[in-house]
Amino acid sequence: MREVAVIGAGELGGMIAHAVARRDVAGVVHLIDERGRVAEGKALDIAEAAPIERFATTVVGGADLTTAAGAEVIVIADRAGGTEWQGEEGLTLLRRLDLLAPRALIVCAGTTQHTLVERGVRELRRPRTRLFGSAAHALVAAATAMVALELDASPRDVALSVLGVPPTHIVIGWEAAAVGGFALTRLITEPARRQLARRIEALWPLGPYALASAASAVVEAMAVSSRRVMTCLVAPDDSSGIRMRTAALPVRLSPDGITDVVLPALSVAERVALDNAILL
Repeated sequence: MREVAVIGAGELGGMIAHAVARRDVAGVVHLIDERGRVAEGKALDIAEAAPIERFATTVVGGADLTTAAGAEVIVIADRAGGTEWQGEEGLTLLRRLDLLAPRALIVCAGTTQHTLVERGVRELRRPRTRLFGSAAHALVAAATAMVALELDASPRDVALSVLGVPPTHIVIGWEAAAVGGFALTRLITEPARRQLARRIEALWPLGPYALASAASAVVEAMAVSSRRVMTCLVAPDDSSGIRMRTAALPVRLSPDGITDVVLPALSVAERVALDNAILL
């Protein structure tokens, strides 16, 4: 991957630029913010860390949005000293990016940007496979860590899916979850699972470090055509005539965006809960 652009040099945007650079999956990372000096300063700090952290990605900061025109992936984050891009301003940004980089994949990294994903697909006719959110992947990582802590196990041994609409309408795929090859339902009782689910819901919204790690993992998965399943906020497919919400769903990614939605095996109760969460 030649270029990645990060829109917004706030706390989240700066961390995303750094996390993507550390993964060495792009030749250049552009950190873009209307407060150009902030973006330039953060880009310089990241570049100075390259010899220590051993990455070769070039990081450049500035205020000119047109520098995103050559990017294969554009990550929308937060303004310097401000909030995440959302609402009408976020939609206006998407319109500008449509003109500048119509072929770019757009990843919304914030916890408040599920509506922006949905409006971008419905109102601007962006393909749902090329505009999606990455914050849900951070929630899966946090849920995995909590389950591992509960069982005194390694998070690497935990396989778990989190679906639905965070924070109040999430569905945890307990039926298909496993720890070290053993069914999780045999290791954790039903009352304990309900308590864990409430604690996982309370984690939202996650902090900038977790969100940046999730966004950079999604960028890497697209860059290398990873077979790893990632959990993204995906806009609904309205072609069936059924109105739905943008929801966290497990997907596979490629340089062309989302290639497949990979739903885990769900119990009847989990399937009903997921339908209730995403249907309008």
